[in-house]
Amino acid sequence: MSLPALNTVTGVEPGEMEMRGVYYSFGEGKEVLDNVSFKVEKGSFTCFCGPSGCGKTSIINLLAGYTVPDMGECLIDGVPVNGPGADRLVVFQETALLPWMTLWENTLYGPKVQGKDLMGEVADRAEELINMVGLTGFEEKYPSQLSGGMQRRAELIRALINQPKVLLMDEPFRGLDAMTRSIMQEYIIKLFEHSGTTILFVTAELEEAIFVGDVAYFLTVAPASVKKRMVIDLPRPRKFEHLTTSNFVELQREAIETVDEEAQKAFSAFVKAKEKRTK
Repeated sequence: MSLPALNTVTGVEPGEMEMRGVYYSFGEGKEVLDNVSFKVEKGSFTCFCGPSGCGKTSIINLLAGYTVPDMGECLIDGVPVNGPGADRLVVFQETALLPWMTLWENTLYGPKVQGKDLMGEVADRAEELINMVGLTGFEEKYPSQLSGGMQRRAELIRALINQPKVLLMDEPFRGLDAMTRSIMQEYIIKLFEHSGTTILFVTAELEEAIFVGDVAYFLTVAPASVKKRMVIDLPRPRKFEHLTTSNFVELQREAIETVDEEAQKAFSAFVKAKEKRTK
């Protein structure tokens, strides 16, 4: 994959993130991550998949600097993560749009907080991003006047306008209907391929991970470790036609086989816990 030297939308070089031997828990007897190591390459679209409750969101929070590991280290461009930073931004499962602001005001909120001049280059970048995700004409609308898919698109551009080196996305399309989810996949691919921003994308949908990603990491049940790293050698620009190719089908089969054992383990653990509570 050819990596961009400069992000054409944000004007910054994309970043690289890494975990080295990370252990993390919620306290004694509540281990979440067990010796997790991986690298998110500069300018790549990297996906994380795993059973529910295995620690995917914990990985996002650790890389974002919202919490710290019990052991091991998190790095951005080779430098230890020591708290939140403007070089890493998170798009959460729930909408974070401010309801009393219009789409245009929400888009410019980050640069405004940073004290930047909202005219000129920033305004031009906002217009470009809004146009790229098909929201031109909705600039003066409030979040309540936008559909769920429109709100998710607004979340994406509100993050990108802040010029992050890495975009951390925690199941951002969760809860969307199938048609809206497909539209969102199309837009995130478009934004990635145009901008080259490094993306770490958490999803529970295997087909989605293979369709949008360059690399997919599969996690075990909690306490999670990396079970497999899969290179997704589908061409870019990525198109919906790729979903019907033999290469995609083979990648999907490999992914299903990888997660099936962990899904069975997760279900067995759930049943045992339920039986224990009823005794």
